[in-house]
Amino acid sequence: MSLSQSSIAIIGAGPAGLMAAEVLAKAGLRVTVYDAMPSAGRKLLQAGRGGLNITHSEPYVDFVQRYDAKSELIIHGWLTQFDANALRAWVSELGIETFIGSSGRVYPLNMQAAPLLRLWLHRLRSAGVQFAMRHTCLGWTDAGELRLQNPEGEIRIKPNATLLAMGGASWPKLGSNGAWKSWFETDGLSVSPFLPANCGFNVAWSSIFSEKFAGQPLKNVVLSVTDKNGQTHQKRGEAMLTAHGIEGSLIYALSAPIRDTLLQTSPVTVLADLMPDVSLDKLHNALRKPKGKQSLASFFKRQGLSALQVGLLREVLTPQQLSDMPLVAQTLKRFPIQIQSTRPIEEAISTAGGVSFAELSQSLMLTQKPGVFCAGEMLDWEAPTGGYLLTAVMASGLVAAKGVIEYLNSKH
Repeated sequence: MSLSQSSIAIIGAGPAGLMAAEVLAKAGLRVTVYDAMPSAGRKLLQAGRGGLNITHSEPYVDFVQRYDAKSELIIHGWLTQFDANALRAWVSELGIETFIGSSGRVYPLNMQAAPLLRLWLHRLRSAGVQFAMRHTCLGWTDAGELRLQNPEGEIRIKPNATLLAMGGASWPKLGSNGAWKSWFETDGLSVSPFLPANCGFNVAWSSIFSEKFAGQPLKNVVLSVTDKNGQTHQKRGEAMLTAHGIEGSLIYALSAPIRDTLLQTSPVTVLADLMPDVSLDKLHNALRKPKGKQSLASFFKRQGLSALQVGLLREVLTPQQLSDMPLVAQTLKRFPIQIQSTRPIEEAISTAGGVSFAELSQSLMLTQKPGVFCAGEMLDWEAPTGGYLLTAVMASGLVAAKGVIEYLNSKH
């Protein structure tokens, strides 16, 4: 059989699966993409609702360090084949221009995911890629056939190679439910437990505070947390207070060390500098001014404190302590947020955990199942928001697709 006659089954119509399909179709292979959902790219569309952040513009040496330490070298190998610049060029080839935002994040000019996905799917179909939607993968038979459940019943196929890109365990309504983990483990394949990544956290706010301030942003603050190894992680930005706790880009950037520390102890204290542009001495001097007949609330307001900052102070200080201005100043600079637990994994932007790299060759083939490759978020790695996740997901799809081609060539 010639290479062009080989049939490839890709399970998962997310960015990793679609990128793999593109590479394989360009090589002349017969590609069918199967997905449990009615349409492709659902999580990509969801991620782009507030503006599709495709990658980041920072220098490569900084970019590659954003990934978790255990997989940084592996992901470096992916990114040498498809990095942020390659992704921007790829988007441009689709006919969509990009721009760099003030934070260094890269977006399509129109900010939307839907036009990009539509053009991508059109290009894939034009290249001969077939799509079989509403097909849920159930694993393998003893004979090595791939089991797929569709509305008419179960079908079994035996392609020349299989590429799995089934996602992690976040946003299950969009197809990434992690159900594949059970049949991987039944086959003796090592899968690390799923954990929420880029997630929110539960904080036991008082009912009064929650009712008044839930939904308000905590702007221009510096958060720091000391992890289980004694290393301090610090980030500056904006978070969102919720009825249950805290979420948003700033807390997502620290979610891995907070989550990993929570696995050993609870609660975890995150310190917030609520006024990072004001020194402690300057704050002391401002708060030393005579209060006179002003109410405490009026006095704080005249010294530049917001209602939210005062509300936070009332969460941790007694009425008597609120009159202790040196203590108030110290609390504003080191406000303790007691993190109780992560929010449910279903709410997380992404997940850590997944197929162990020990099960995979460098080309992302399962060593126990020759001809079966894995890519994307179903692998055991994680990345922060900012375009790092999408870039590496697509790079992994390209690497796995190249692995498929190498594997098939070795059979001829």
